[in-house]
Parts: sequence; C-alpha cells; structure tokens
Amino acid sequence: MNLTKKLNLPFANAICYSGFREGQQPGGEYPTYNQIKEDLLILQGQWKYLRLYDCDKHSEIVLDVIDKEKLDFKIMLGAYIVAEMNNFGCPWGVTYTEEQLEENKKINVRQIDKLIRLANQYPDIIFSLSAGNEACVDWTDHYVPVKSVIAYVKRIKKGAKQPVTFCENYVPWLDKLKDLVKEIDFISIHTYPVWEYKHIHDALEYTKSNYYAVANKYPEVPVAITEAGWATNSNGRGIDPSNVSEENQEIYYHDLVNWSHEEQILTFVFEAFDEPWKGSPEPLEPEKHWGLFNVDRTPKLVMSELYSKQ
Repeated sequence: MNLTKKLNLPFANAICYSGFREGQQPGGEYPTYNQIKEDLLILQGQWKYLRLYDCDKHSEIVLDVIDKEKLDFKIMLGAYIVAEMNNFGCPWGVTYTEEQLEENKKINVRQIDKLIRLANQYPDIIFSLSAGNEACVDWTDHYVPVKSVIAYVKRIKKGAKQPVTFCENYVPWLDKLKDLVKEIDFISIHTYPVWEYKHIHDALEYTKSNYYAVANKYPEVPVAITEAGWATNSNGRGIDPSNVSEENQEIYYHDLVNWSHEEQILTFVFEAFDEPWKGSPEPLEPEKHWGLFNVDRTPKLVMSELYSKQ
C-alpha cells in the first residue's frame, strides 16, 4: 500500500536530518538558527521530507526556521523515548537502577506530550509523528516494552491529528511488534545491509528483502523506510572497513533512490550530514560517518555532481 497516496502527499525524496556540528551535541551546545538555516538551504530542492528524532531544542529551531523562512519541507517528528527496562543483551549499554527506570517513564511521558504540543503548533509542517526510535530491537540500549510503546501511540493519537508510526529495525516488525501494528497508521523500518556484512553489490537486494518481508506480512498497512544508508568510514567495529567508502555510498544511494522511486516507497536516507559527537571518541567510529555531506557541509562523492556548481 502506498503511503504518500494514503496521506494525500506528493511523492518526493526524504532524508534524516540532524544538524550537530563539531563541538555540538544533544544536551550540550546546539546548532544556531543561522547554522540550521544554512543546512536547510543546502537540502532544499533535493529533499522535501525531513525526519527529526527528538523533541529537543534542535527540532524546535528546525521548525522555527522552516516556518519563518517559508521553506518547502514537511517533517516527520519523533519522540526519543529512553530505557524503561534494562537490556542485558546490549553490548554497549548501561545498567539502570529501578529508580532511574521509573524516572525514565516520567521523562518519556513528557517527551510524548511535547511531541503532541509541537504537532499542534506546526500542523502544516509536521506531516507524521513517531512514538520512538529503535527502542524494541534486541540490541538497543534504551529498551522500552512493546506495551509501553502502544500506550504512547494511543496517547499521541488522542492529542494530535497527524498519522502516527514507530521507527524500528525491520526484524522486530516480523513478530515482536505485531500488536503495535494494529495501533499505528503506518510501519517504519530501518535497513542497513552494511551493518550485516553485505557486499555493496548485494546491498539493494538485501534492502528489498527486508522491506518486502514486512510489507508482505501486513499487506493492508503502508510501510516506509525511515533509515537506510551506507557509511564512508569504519574502525572495524561492526562494519568491515574494506566495505565502506564514498564510492560504495554513492552506489548504494543511487540504487536505493532509484528503486524507491520506481516502487513509490517513501525512503528516508540516513543521513544528511556527518555527526562527530556520535559513538566512541575514535575518529573512524562508523556512527560518525553516514552523511551525504561532511561535517563542514562540503559534499561527499555522492553529492559532488549535484553540488559542484553551488
């Protein structure tokens, strides 16, 4: 089922956007209005749909810039929900006390309520809402039980008019999240062939198999891809360094976008700009290197032709 048709929206390119630059990070220094304006002017014209992860100061500034500058973007806004249970299967996670987990539940309710508030403040800009991000998959460091996610979805639907989803790796949708599917307006999956050691020339077929496994299981529910991308560097943790490069990113990006257009699948490419704050302090940490643009906003190979004359 086609999502953009269901939502009565034009089909267009979509991308995940987070504007944190060198020395900036969530909870620390945030990008300024002018920095975010600069980013959005780079992205405008190539992408119409932006995905934002959190109802934080960053997202508030993005929405303000789009509103004040009259930019042509529609936003999928997410609430970033934090751990409500310890996940001892997460190799990099921390152990929370029961008191912390109880406090986290209160934090999550506040985050959901802020999502609703922003959705109602910007009804013409925000086109959909996500109740969380990668909070149910086996390896997550911010595990939230499915029943809690369902409760948050119901809370959002009661308070806001936009369609509601939940953004998660493709695997939990195949079984664990089947009760959640009944509550949401569309499914949002993440697919990363490079994290699963797939060769670049097998990558698109693997993404297709991830997508169709979910779409065929729930034929009455539209499915979007809210994350798919290819890193350009790796220190060897989780991703083979020989499998990542700007050349491979360019191949996967064009394969992904061409297929998404052919099938009219709303696909948010991960991601717009490199983010140095992510992951470990190691410079080649893969988490830092998914952008189509470097952190200094210069285009990587995949964008070099489009942006060479700008």
